[in-house]
Amino acid sequence: MDKRKLEENFFKILMMASTFIVVGSLFAVFAVVVWKGAPALNLSMITQTPKGGYYLGKEGGILNAIVGSLYLAGEATALAFVLSLPIALYLHEYAGRSRFASFIRLSLDVAAGVPSIVYGAVCFIFMLSLGMRASLLWGIIAVALLILPIMTRAMDEVLSMVPSKLREASYALGATKLETALKVVSKQALPGILTAVLLAFGRGIGDAASVLFTAGFSDRIPVSLFDPAATLPLAVFFQLGTPTPEVQQRAYASGLILLILILSFSVASRLLTRKFSKFVVR
Repeated sequence: MDKRKLEENFFKILMMASTFIVVGSLFAVFAVVVWKGAPALNLSMITQTPKGGYYLGKEGGILNAIVGSLYLAGEATALAFVLSLPIALYLHEYAGRSRFASFIRLSLDVAAGVPSIVYGAVCFIFMLSLGMRASLLWGIIAVALLILPIMTRAMDEVLSMVPSKLREASYALGATKLETALKVVSKQALPGILTAVLLAFGRGIGDAASVLFTAGFSDRIPVSLFDPAATLPLAVFFQLGTPTPEVQQRAYASGLILLILILSFSVASRLLTRKFSKFVVR
């Protein structure tokens, strides 16, 4: 057999094996969470807050963590979006291929690789220096800083796929760079921007390290930005840390709820992306 053919077959088998390992590991995690969490999942877990002695196996649920996670991840994603979109548009419509743009992209890549606990620690230091306590507000800030570089770089890549002819046509009609960026480029990149936002949301709702010292933890649903807020990842962490087998099983049920939430937003992202892609010029 030809040497090139052997080499191609070898790397083909290697890629298939890698795909099988990654997909198999993913389904193994799903299977364990579903197998251990489904028996403990019931209506009270998603409709009630923890009662007295919940972490000792008594009645209650994790409604506080579900609502807290949605509050925190949703508001952090909105804050990151307000900052990310202007940065991404500036990189493409104004900075171009300058050294400054390259420096910003490099900085965002580095920031995206920083462990989430670092963002939590930095926000924790600022929080203490201002004499404030852990709250939903500081959790939002920490998560927003965490997902900001991820969202910005994703939008940056999406905007680079917009055909340059659309920009040229817009300029030829007398539009300014700002008008072109907001009314032409953003609309064409809308499906990708939406995907970037939901990707960042999924990253934010599943993180525990950045909110461990900033958002705190409470058995109550937060009613203001200055109240401590529980999150599903921390609920899983605290429940697994108890010696009670029943509570440990509830931790897997909490993980299953988190998995369902992330999966739901991922499916919604695909559906919305497919819907808005109909209006994109190829």
